Amino acid sequence: MTHHLDFSYESRPARVVFRPGAATTATPGEAERLGLRRLLVVCGSHGADTARAVADSLGPACAGLHDGARMHVPVEVADRAVEAARAAGADGCVAVGGGSSIGLGKAIALRTGLPLIAVPSTYSGSEMTPVWGLTEHGAKRTGRDPSVLPRSVVYDPELTLSLPVPLSVTSGINAIAHAVEALYAPDTSPLIALMAQEGVRAMADALPAVAEAPDSVEARGRALYGAWLCGSCLGATTMGLHHKLCHVLGGTFGLPHAETHTVVLPYALAYNAPAVPDAAAAVGRALDADDAPRAVRELSERLGAPRSLAELGLKEADLAVAAAQTAGQAYANPREVTADGALAVLRAAYEGAPPADVNG
Repeated sequence: MTHHLDFSYESRPARVVFRPGAATTATPGEAERLGLRRLLVVCGSHGADTARAVADSLGPACAGLHDGARMHVPVEVADRAVEAARAAGADGCVAVGGGSSIGLGKAIALRTGLPLIAVPSTYSGSEMTPVWGLTEHGAKRTGRDPSVLPRSVVYDPELTLSLPVPLSVTSGINAIAHAVEALYAPDTSPLIALMAQEGVRAMADALPAVAEAPDSVEARGRALYGAWLCGSCLGATTMGLHHKLCHVLGGTFGLPHAETHTVVLPYALAYNAPAVPDAAAAVGRALDADDAPRAVRELSERLGAPRSLAELGLKEADLAVAAAQTAGQAYANPREVTADGALAVLRAAYEGAPPADVNG
């Protein structure tokens, strides 16, 4: 059986600087290269110390520090940040921290057109994508806009040293989810497949090393490298069932982002695997295993991650509601998502059952 190559690939114009210490040594140079002289630094309350160090490194080019970032970017939080950028007369924005901070930076870019520099401290991958998200009245809206793609991304493994091991693990498996879905996306390509497999392999190798030696800059660097590749996959392709489920669980039921991705991934992959055996085999190769969904599950178990949606606070009564919401939306997925199918995935994930249970 021969497969004819048939794909489109568009690379995104963004610069990446990757090295220990880069947050304070490279960010000023990136601002200068972009011709920016009045930068608003944004962060959440957690990463304020790091953001302050970045702000200090910018010297007179820093126009202020705004620490209002929150999970899922509530609209009113975005409004306040846009106001802060206008009040500071900012000509650009530097987002320092995890997905919440970068999400807030993107919301500012979306509304003002200001260029964004991202300095990520977790493995969320948001910095490599033109995807933005805002939550209003309990529902998360997302969209794609080239204006929110950071012009420069500064990766500094030292920023991830303070990421607690449990969050490093869930944030890392969240990254693996981006690569897994990119392998069976309708707009995948050979280059994306290479990046996805290398991203999964790098992250799966790095996480046990990070768990063993959380202060190893070398292990942290490998995990961040994996996150960069996985985030690039997320930015270049359309995500499917896994990400849709996680959006519903996060946006409607307030479940924590990275932990939800970690619990759901083996089940979403098990559901889709029969429809995309080649993609499932590629994930297996990257994890050095025959059964990809089980290997993903075993990796997170070995690292002590949460095992079920029940543990994350979902109620059994929420399952049918979440399934209906997931099945009621149109999105690309290799296997048709019926309400029953979505419910089977959610129920298995709720119980922490073996991934194979998804398909009866």
